[in-house]
Amino acid sequence: MDLFNADINLNHLPFDGIVNYYGPIMPIKKAQDYYERLLRNINWENDKAILFGKLIVTKRKVAWYGDQEFNYTYSNTTKYALPWTTELLELKELVEKKSGETYNSCLLNLYHTGEEGMAWHSDGEKDLKKNGAIGSLSFGAERKFMFKHKVTKQKVDFYLEKGSLLVMKGATQTNWLHRLPPTKKVKKPRINLTFRTITL
Repeated sequence: MDLFNADINLNHLPFDGIVNYYGPIMPIKKAQDYYERLLRNINWENDKAILFGKLIVTKRKVAWYGDQEFNYTYSNTTKYALPWTTELLELKELVEKKSGETYNSCLLNLYHTGEEGMAWHSDGEKDLKKNGAIGSLSFGAERKFMFKHKVTKQKVDFYLEKGSLLVMKGATQTNWLHRLPPTKKVKKPRINLTFRTITL
């Protein structure tokens, strides 16, 4: 796949969902500037999840921002959205313009090294707009990102670059899992912004 000349209309899933990859949507220098500002200005906290009745605190850090104080529950924990920062509003506008979608919130992830990842999951929480778009914007270290069909187990892989945008929509969350596999090869942090729509 030629990521610098990504066909934004191409659906990279073979069936049962839609994933569009836009490649980098800003110059590398601007992406680096946003990366540094997000590291400084976002209210990062270690993620917490309750699994089998036990509280798990992850090394990965997260933050949750939105149009209002949305509450968002996943892994049996609830977060409350903070008001948008200047950087996030700028990036939200850019992602909306590129994707042709609208979003009212953003869940951010900070992975300190490649050894921090995300297991197979789908973003199917009841608070999310059904079949709504999720715009995933990447900064910092470039990482592999994978999809796996829930029934056929067919896989689709991406290599997400600095400043790149990937949009999941349609029935993707219903039929596909995705993950960020851990790797010892990556030593630098990655920041991922997932713009989404919460329904009240």
